[in-house]
Amino acid sequence: MATQLNPKDAEYRLPTNVRPTHYDLTVRTDLEKETFQGVVKVSLDVKKETSSITFNTAELDLTDASISSDATGTRQSYTSKSFNTEREEGTLVFPNALPAGSVAELSIAFSGKLTGSMMGYYKSAFAEDGKQSIYTLTQFEPTAARKAFPCWDEPALKATFAVSLISRAHLVNLGNMSARLEEPYNPNKNEDPDLAKLFSSLSVEDQQPKDEWKITRFHTTPLMSTYIVAYANGPFKYIEGSYTSPLSGKKRPLRVYTTPEVLHQAKHTLEISEKVMPIYEKVFDIEYPLPKLDTLVAHDFDAGAMENWGLITGRTSAFLMDPEKVQMSMLKRITTFQSHEIAHMWFGNITTMEWWDNLYLNEGFATLMGEYIIVGALYPEWKVDAEFISDNLNDALNLDAKLSSHPVEVPCPDANQIFDSLSYAKAASVLRMLSNYVGQERFIKGVSLYLKKHLYSNTVTKDLWEGIEEATDAGVPKMMDHWISKIGFPVVTVTETRDGITVRQDRFLETGHAEPQDNETLWTIPLCLLTVDEAGKPQIDKSLILDTREKTIALDTSKPYKLNAGTNGVYRVLYPDERLTRITNEAAKGEEVFSLNDRIGLVHDVFALSKAGFMDLSGALNAVNILHDEKDYLVWDTIASNLSLLYSTWWENPKVTTTLNEFRAFLFKPVVERLGYDNAPNDDPNTIQLRSKAVEQASRAGEPSAVKELQKRFAQYMNTGDDSHISPDIMRSTLFTGVRYGGRKEFEFTKKIIEGTTTPPATSISAMLALCQTQDPELIKEVFSYILNKTRTQNLIYMFMGLQSNLSTRRQAAEFFKQNFDEMEKRYADTFGLAGAVTANFNHLTKDEDYKVVEEFFKDKDRSKYHMAYGQLLDSLRASNAWIKRSTTDIEQWLDSWSARSKL
Repeated sequence: MATQLNPKDAEYRLPTNVRPTHYDLTVRTDLEKETFQGVVKVSLDVKKETSSITFNTAELDLTDASISSDATGTRQSYTSKSFNTEREEGTLVFPNALPAGSVAELSIAFSGKLTGSMMGYYKSAFAEDGKQSIYTLTQFEPTAARKAFPCWDEPALKATFAVSLISRAHLVNLGNMSARLEEPYNPNKNEDPDLAKLFSSLSVEDQQPKDEWKITRFHTTPLMSTYIVAYANGPFKYIEGSYTSPLSGKKRPLRVYTTPEVLHQAKHTLEISEKVMPIYEKVFDIEYPLPKLDTLVAHDFDAGAMENWGLITGRTSAFLMDPEKVQMSMLKRITTFQSHEIAHMWFGNITTMEWWDNLYLNEGFATLMGEYIIVGALYPEWKVDAEFISDNLNDALNLDAKLSSHPVEVPCPDANQIFDSLSYAKAASVLRMLSNYVGQERFIKGVSLYLKKHLYSNTVTKDLWEGIEEATDAGVPKMMDHWISKIGFPVVTVTETRDGITVRQDRFLETGHAEPQDNETLWTIPLCLLTVDEAGKPQIDKSLILDTREKTIALDTSKPYKLNAGTNGVYRVLYPDERLTRITNEAAKGEEVFSLNDRIGLVHDVFALSKAGFMDLSGALNAVNILHDEKDYLVWDTIASNLSLLYSTWWENPKVTTTLNEFRAFLFKPVVERLGYDNAPNDDPNTIQLRSKAVEQASRAGEPSAVKELQKRFAQYMNTGDDSHISPDIMRSTLFTGVRYGGRKEFEFTKKIIEGTTTPPATSISAMLALCQTQDPELIKEVFSYILNKTRTQNLIYMFMGLQSNLSTRRQAAEFFKQNFDEMEKRYADTFGLAGAVTANFNHLTKDEDYKVVEEFFKDKDRSKYHMAYGQLLDSLRASNAWIKRSTTDIEQWLDSWSARSKL
């Protein structure tokens, strides 16, 4: 169903006089010259009589073009062509008008250069036999197909695609579909006049006689959007598996491609594909419609991964892991990445959002379904629903607590800036809240109805709500409207009365109480009230809704109770101080009343509420202290992240950081002593991850025994080259500690780890982060040089994060980024990365003058590619500064009091 365009969006949309129905695309790739050329023939339905055709094109040289019509049977060349570089559009004008209702075929020859931009059709580098080599692949989402071939680059303009790739004969060609034909290619063979014309104009005479070319013709795709078209060319190898469709019994091949030296690390990605494909078919009750599914693992990739139909692509750190050194965090990462992208094969690829303002229809659902519902069914021992609270819900709430936030469904004439936590994490959190409210089984049934009703078409928000409403009859459209269309989320304040509680909703802001103009929305909030029965057993009432400003609920407050049971709701809850203490003491008993999800949500809430000034920070620290005997990794992870936030906020206050590190050591040293440093064969995921987190926190807090042990293990690794005595799960902490407390020798060794051609991605990233931990001023200078001269663009963010986690380099790193901003802007030119880099380098500056310095630096910059992130950065600086002013005395007094008690 088409949406009504607002004027701002319409500026970025193509004219509607013609509509593409089919693309015949031929691309010739020359890796030696780092160029590509091609011809695209587009079948067009002419909707209105026209003599001009406007399409998307960017960074291409259009060498020839003509059009034919079934109305005349003649082909005509254009009389004029023009380009609007800002809008990335080209217009061809022809002498004779095409009549409405006719079918035309537009043929355009084009050429371009293969750059390392990580957008469009680009090159990626890898080491082969000690030399640098390249291969090519595509990345088109959201609007970069136009950089690879002239097209109608809008998600609603679906068409079929018949792609042919011409390359040197020894290379592998990949596409969305399986190949229907592959044969030697003779550039002079006149089988297609347009191809003959194109290739006769190319300088084939300078090719060596030994050069042999081939053409790979792929089957025609189903109807699809341009952003999920994909192809690649290079010396790829693959591992192969398959799955059998539970709906048809058909067997489909599954492959993972990459370069030979790292292929052995792709095993788990393939295994996940085999496991989840049949599950998705059963869940959606829709068979996967393509003949195969490949995954291509790339050395240079801007995002994490991309759901191209039939040819998933992604970076090495999303899909590769040494099978002999399994790391729990990487095992989970690969599983969730691949499952997320496979979810898109249905939710996004078969049924696609109408325009980018509905991106969340793709990403929110793929996050919830792909990373949690399906993975939770496969690996219940991972407790992924609980992990969702920290990884997605809390992340979304932290971003959405800023005045500069935006609704999940946001007008976006520029599609490039909405790929943030709100489109992914908040959208997934809102859908998870809905699933919990209506019941997961009925939720998924509604999703299946939605998909079936809109197969191969485009949708808007109300289409999804209608599908779920059909399956649930739960008033879904009304309930969900404000969660998607309005900015922000509520804090529910609880006041206890003689007969129960009064609950009130207001917009939550990280800077404190919302002003009236920012506090107009009334959300429909599932309160999900937990109480206990006469036997002390928990009971949950999911029927309670708060859709007014205030509501009174009858309740026996002498017994335990809690709102937002299971932490499924997208809101914070503020209790009276005495009730918070009672809830926390009850939570410290374990699972008896309050679940793992409740304990995680409780910790996140108290720190967010204290940051916003709704409660004292000492109250949050009291909660952590009460929970110090907790046994579950996910609660400890929540505690660790919030204590790290405090450390990172008061990082220039030695009085706070010194004692806070003592408190961290007090909490985590006993866990290290209990679990040790080495995994045992029968360890469960909770034990493995808790050990890793405890070692990380103890060593970063400077706990002497942890530092000494990790230094010893690092030295043995450095002196022997053998890392078998270091569990993969504590490798990052080992490298961090070795470099932080070491010198030149440790620094150089870590640099070699980064540059190893077969170093597992997780180890390589850990080494990048660790390299930045050096305390030596000369070595810090070398880190800055390494960033400028040796770091891949996709890996810059890890270096920036590493420098920010080193308190000795925080301000230096911000200055370095400012001094080299033009270079960074150039390197990030075609990617999403600049927004993240800006945030990473300035987010931890907390002094009064920092805000003005940042504003002054960026005032004359073109912020069009990161204006949302910039606004969020300024909000973060304001909030951190306000928190320091409000709570420094409180945190110092609490830490002093704790320190005095701990020495008794």
